[in-house]
Amino acid sequence: MEQKTHLKINPALWGTPIELKEGFASVRLTVSEDMAADEYGLAHGGTVFGLADYAAMLAVNHPNVVLARANVKFLKPVQTGEVLLAKAKIEKTEGKKIIVMVDVVNGGGQVFSGEFICVIPDKHVLSK
Repeated sequence: MEQKTHLKINPALWGTPIELKEGFASVRLTVSEDMAADEYGLAHGGTVFGLADYAAMLAVNHPNVVLARANVKFLKPVQTGEVLLAKAKIEKTEGKKIIVMVDVVNGGGQVFSGEFICVIPDKHVLSK
C-alpha cells in the first residue's frame, strides 16, 4: 500500500514505516541520544508519543488526517539505544472521526498504549 500522509516526516525523529495496509501500520524507531531527557538516557515521553502518533496517522493514511485527541498510558521507561515498534490499528470509524489503538513495544515488552482520535477534514488544516 502506498503512503499518502506525513510524507515529509524525518525517520530519524519519528520512525520508519515497516508495514502499511488498510487500517494498520507499524513503525520502528531507534531511540537516539538526542532524544534523552537526562544523564541516565531516559527517553523524553514526547519521543514515544510522537512515534505512536505517526503510526496512528499511517493507519488512517489519508493526506488530511490530523490528531484531535489522545488518551495514552506510559507503561515503562524507555532508554536511548532501544528499538521501539509501534503498531496502530483502526478500531472504529464514525464519519470523519477515526479511533486508532496504538501499542509500542521494545525488547522487554509493552512500554506505551493509547487511543488516538483522528479526524479527516475536507481540506488540509493549513490550506486557505
